[in-house]
Amino acid sequence: MAKDPYKYFRVEARELLDGLSQGILQLEKDTPAPEVMARLLRLAHTLKGAARVVKQPGIAELAHTVEGILTTHREAGQPLSKEQGSELLGLLDEIASRLSALEPASDVVVAGPARPPAEEPLETLRVEIQEMDSLLRTVTEAGVQLGAVRKGLGAADRLRDLTSLLVDLLVARPGENGAGASAGMVRAHSLAEELRSSLDRFQRSLAVDLDRVDGELVEIRDVAHRFRLIPAQTVFPSLERSVRDAAQTLGKRVVFEASGGEVRLDANVLASLRDALMHVVRNAVAHGVETEAERVALGKSPAGQVRLEVLRRGGRVAFVCSDDGRGIDVEAVRRAAVDRGLVPASEAKSLPADKIIALLGAGGLTTSNDVTELSGRGIGLDVVRATMCRLKGEMSIRSEPGCGATVEVRVPISIASLQGIVVEAAGELAAIPLDAVQQTLRVRDSEVVRSAESDSILHNGNVIPFLPLDRMLRRSGSAGRNRGVWSAVVVAAGDRSVAVGVDRLLGTSNIVMRALPGVVEADPVVLGASLDAEGNPQLVLDPGGLVAAAERGRGATSEEARPRRAPVLVIDDSLTTRVLEQSILESAGYEVELAVSAGDALTKAHDRRYSLFIVDVEMPGMDGFEFVAQTRSDAALRDIPAILVTSRNGVEDRRLGEQVGARAYFVKGEFDQGQLLQTIRTLIG
Repeated sequence: MAKDPYKYFRVEARELLDGLSQGILQLEKDTPAPEVMARLLRLAHTLKGAARVVKQPGIAELAHTVEGILTTHREAGQPLSKEQGSELLGLLDEIASRLSALEPASDVVVAGPARPPAEEPLETLRVEIQEMDSLLRTVTEAGVQLGAVRKGLGAADRLRDLTSLLVDLLVARPGENGAGASAGMVRAHSLAEELRSSLDRFQRSLAVDLDRVDGELVEIRDVAHRFRLIPAQTVFPSLERSVRDAAQTLGKRVVFEASGGEVRLDANVLASLRDALMHVVRNAVAHGVETEAERVALGKSPAGQVRLEVLRRGGRVAFVCSDDGRGIDVEAVRRAAVDRGLVPASEAKSLPADKIIALLGAGGLTTSNDVTELSGRGIGLDVVRATMCRLKGEMSIRSEPGCGATVEVRVPISIASLQGIVVEAAGELAAIPLDAVQQTLRVRDSEVVRSAESDSILHNGNVIPFLPLDRMLRRSGSAGRNRGVWSAVVVAAGDRSVAVGVDRLLGTSNIVMRALPGVVEADPVVLGASLDAEGNPQLVLDPGGLVAAAERGRGATSEEARPRRAPVLVIDDSLTTRVLEQSILESAGYEVELAVSAGDALTKAHDRRYSLFIVDVEMPGMDGFEFVAQTRSDAALRDIPAILVTSRNGVEDRRLGEQVGARAYFVKGEFDQGQLLQTIRTLIG
């Protein structure tokens, strides 16, 4: 408590703010029930008292103001006006801002939002996610140690065999003089028999105890995983608030509805997804829902609707956001895609509507002519795309003219734990997420159709790529032409599939995911790692990476080395800029890695060889000029070209960029994608 005197106050205050925010949004819709008003007044009063306890008079005074407004409103007995609601929500925002100021500099908030406490708060225990992760790691390590103890049963078998041999040697035999065995021999034989019986009992008892402890550890692990899962409805208040604020800004009437809030998923997944979903619902209000006058003229209800439905689909959760607005302007998207150079004009004309709509996920694409706080830069879907990439999720967009649009994002329930099928290839063990596995097959080598570009097989009437896992992992072994028969796993990612050829299928297992160390350069097909029962690391494979690897031809029998995509390191402290530049470069065929600071970039640059640095100038700590100068003086990095991309447009800045050794200088406000790509091709091909 001495290190962070506000730790528990922040946790409680955020819960109280969530409850107040959700209640105020409800008050704007309906005449409040007495019990609702009583609960909101109790939440405000509790917040005021807690703030005073930790000597935060500013927060206490704001809570007191909220309490006073609610008391006055209770006596009126009417729904809140938009002005009153905005005033109350503004007060809550100010309290939230002051709470953030109480965060220790080294703290990172990872706990997801929680619902307001029930009538019996002592029935609820708050546990931080880091502590649950620590518990999971400990349980996993205990399982590994238990596996080592179980292996010790083999030594017990050996001891029992030796004891049996000793018993046989001590069987009483007549002496040379015809007399019976000596008393000592009889005693030794009796002790050997007793030892053998004791070893038998010990081995049986140990095996039973190990099975029981193993079962209890599995139960603890499952309970810990359930504790990490929180209901999806915890993000509903934030999303409703986003819809409400966007609608008010644009002068529209919009109703937000949500269902499926009882579906639970990993707190880390939900926390990452919340910001992406906020962009999705704002886009629905800004781009989809018409103004009240337009809706009435079209025969629609005056108020638009944004609906979020949460669905459980196997090991994944789908968030389906739909609106009843005008739908996506396909022709506007077509023109914007041509203007951005995503598709040639001649090709764009013939693309069907669904292909054009899919381009919205390419990044930086917008149909708005004006830039506002809510739209105009194409950033919203960029954030969704980046989040899906980080979570190994998927996004799809559908639209019906005049009837609305639907954005669906699908994410794993947990990025820490999953069910997987364990396979072996060239002596290496790997796991494939079970929810991506469509089928397992036996494939004769003669059924594999080979070409210079790729291998393929016929599956359920469709031709799908065939990818030998050992070749994909660059292991020598069983990938020769005269293999005979393969075991294969058909893996799906979105609407694409690949058959992965392996040596053996070893069954399914509950896998606790571990991130790879930062210094490890992982192949794109690798999702992470886990430990088997004996503590040996095994790879966890990414279904999307497997499909992409097969489509790139890494399953082909040709042994010629294929050209690798040139790796480019993008260095910028702005998420928006990083995502946009990544989208541009990847669409041009480059492999892109990101760094959030110059220091982070130097670490990455010494761990891996890059072909090019793209560097922002204004960053915390070391700026871009210093980074370029330092790489020019480093013997290992000096031959790697650097391009500066910055908002600074002064003559002195350009001159300084040239002096430190930058090979090109681009101004963000005058950014020309084609010129950037042409410069990169000139520098590295």
